This record gives sequence, structure tokens and C-alpha cells, in this order.
Amino acid sequence: MVYIQYYNSPCGELILASTGDELCLCDWNGLPCADRNMRRIGRYMHADFCVAPSAVLEKTKRQLDEYFAGKRKLFDIQLHPVGTDFQRRVWSALSDIPYGETRSYMEIATRIGHARGVRAVAQAIGANGIGILIPCHRVIGSNSSLTGFAGGLDKKEYLLELERKTCNQIASPTHEHRRSRNLHPAAKEC
Repeated sequence: MVYIQYYNSPCGELILASTGDELCLCDWNGLPCADRNMRRIGRYMHADFCVAPSAVLEKTKRQLDEYFAGKRKLFDIQLHPVGTDFQRRVWSALSDIPYGETRSYMEIATRIGHARGVRAVAQAIGANGIGILIPCHRVIGSNSSLTGFAGGLDKKEYLLELERKTCNQIASPTHEHRRSRNLHPAAKEC
């Protein structure tokens, strides 16, 4: 059984799903990406969905509250990403992008040893079903443009701006001058 709950974020409603004590979905409710990801979860796990609370869903909601309030940079939720081995490798690389920083699709492809497969990496990123916690919003174009976000570029911009503002609030003078080449103009190093 996969348990589902909904979360009203400042930039749109999220659908959350858990199996056992792991989160398997955090996606933008009502959008095609969430529908595709739910079908994939059902297919891979041979599971039915039930709208009901679970401990991990409640913990996820609390941590999302903290994230959107600018009080949380890292999540400590057990994740159960559902996808191919290649997709999980890409998603693992996304999890290594620090809060407030960005990486290009090319950098992610190179990191996983698939430098010529930027399009395949972009497709895997687009299939990420655990958004925000696996921070696909931190991936940008090589020219620093905001590109490709299944939830919509307005949400991607909102999340990057939230992280930038939070970093600005806590940045010390010694960190202010160390701007990484990997930062999106809307992001700031923390």
C-alpha cells in the first residue's frame, strides 16, 4: 500500500506518497509530471494508493514547513526513489548539490560519467518524483538560464529565490565574496 497526503506549499499543492517508512513521491499535484510518476510507482511497486496519513508523510510536511520558512536546508527523510538504475544515479547526483547552489545539466552528466548523454540526464531529471527533497530545481542550463522544470519555471524560480534569500540572511561577510561559478543569478552561496 502506498499512502498519499497533500501539502499546500507557497508555490502550489504537492502530492506526497510513502511506502513503509520511506517517501516515494513529492510532486506538483494536478500536473502531468505527478500523474506519470504515480503511474510509475504503481507499476514498479505493484501497489494501490490510499489517501491516509503515515508517520513519514507527517514528518515530510513538518520539514517542508521548515524549508519554506527558511529554517531547513537539509531533509532527513528516508527516500524511496522509483526509477531505473540510470535515473537513480542521476537523482543521487542531484542530492549532492548544496542548498543555494546550482549545477548545469552538463555538470550532472559529467559527474555521473555520462558526459555525452546530457539529454538522457535531462530526461532523468524531469522524471524525478521526489522534487524539492531531491533538488532538481537546482539544475540550470549551461548559460545559467532557468530551463526545464516539470512543475513549471515559476516554481523553479520561486524555490531558487527562497534559497537565495535564506542564504543572504545567514551569509557571513567571509562567504559573501566567494561566489561560485555554479550559482544561478537568483541563488547565493551559503
